[in-house]
This record gives sequence, structure tokens and C-alpha cells, in this order.
Amino acid sequence: MKIYTQRLEQLDQDAVYESIELNFDTRQKSRFRATLKNGHDIGADLPRTGILRSGSFIATDAGEILKVEAKPEQLMCVSSSDAFELLKAAYHLGNRHVPLMLTPTALYFEPDHVLAEMVEGLGLHVENVMHPFEPESGAYAQHQHDHRLSPIKAIHHVSH
Repeated sequence: MKIYTQRLEQLDQDAVYESIELNFDTRQKSRFRATLKNGHDIGADLPRTGILRSGSFIATDAGEILKVEAKPEQLMCVSSSDAFELLKAAYHLGNRHVPLMLTPTALYFEPDHVLAEMVEGLGLHVENVMHPFEPESGAYAQHQHDHRLSPIKAIHHVSH
């Protein structure tokens, strides 16, 4: 089993790598096991320097490279035709310290029926979707991702 021990900041243009999709929970861990699409198991024992964001690269001591992508997972999507209403929902969810992904047209958080009812009570629409999860890292964390430049579209809706 290959063990990935390094986070890469930059990659040579001609670098060869494999890719793996991981959910948010796994991308928060510095140590984990996973299976590649080809069925090979890999392990990670990475420095504890933050979350693996979609598009991050990790490497083995031998120089083998793996690109990490955010795997679609079940989330709650908050939407409104009124941008100010969406802003109010972000405020209320943020007050509850919920990991929250912000896009120009929607908010995403992990399934929680109590939070969904709160947001619906504010007059917004909430639905279950399958979507990659890239929550904001916080004001004091090193910010690596700008959702305004590349919003990700939901790929599959799941019924309540």
C-alpha cells in the first residue's frame, strides 16, 4: 500500500498523478485510508496543517503524486431569489458555527433537520442534494479557495 506523507504546494507542469475523490470528513484528517478507482488501497499520514481542499496534491516519499478532489456527498442546499435573505441565512447558520459552503446563489451545509427547519422558518428554500463540500475555512485560516470564481453546480438532487 502506498503511503502519502507530504502536501505539495506546487506541481511541475509535466507531473504525472492519479486522482481520488474524498468526502469532507476524510479531507479533514491527517491520517486515513482510501481506495483508488483502480481498486488499490492507499494510506495518508500527512502533517497536520489543515484541510485538504479540492485540487490539493499529496505525495509519497518516492515522489508518487495524488490529486485530491471533493467527492459529492449528501448536503442541504439553501436558496432564495432574494440575495439579502440568503445573507441572513448565512448569518444565522454562522452563529451556530456550522461548516458552511458559500456560493453566489446558494449555501450548503451537512444534513441537519433542525437547522433546515430554522432556515425554512426564515422563508428560504432548503433541499437535499448530492454536491462536493468545500466549506469556508474561517476568517483566521489560510484561505485557498474562492468560490466566487468557480462555483460548483449541484449534480444530483435527492428527495427529502
